[in-house]
Amino acid sequence: MTQQAIVDTCLALPGAYLDYPFGPDVAVCKVKAPSQEAGRIFAQVFTLRGEPTATFNCDRPTGEFYRQLYPGTVTRGWHCPPVTQPYFNTVKLDGTVPDEEILRMIDHAYWVVRGKLPKAAQKEMEETS
Repeated sequence: MTQQAIVDTCLALPGAYLDYPFGPDVAVCKVKAPSQEAGRIFAQVFTLRGEPTATFNCDRPTGEFYRQLYPGTVTRGWHCPPVTQPYFNTVKLDGTVPDEEILRMIDHAYWVVRGKLPKAAQKEMEETS
């Protein structure tokens, strides 16, 4: 899956939008309710050491599952502090991970982060979806 396809898939989700808080080379997909000022990150797409890469938010068991399934290709969030690394997976976009799995990772990341939004924001998103 290409970097652009990942961004496009993320942006098709309700409440998702693109941001560049880390500079022009890191596309950051966030989710928020219409009434919120700022959203929360669920995916980041960038180039790491010359390789197309993406980082997805996840819960700990899902993160461990993918790291065991694709060792060396899916790793803990490389840019994250050690305490949050288990909750992010960095994925090399080299074709090792099938597109269907990447789509599942995107969907999982979105719902994990959407579930962390304030209850009022979650309700608002349900009503506007």
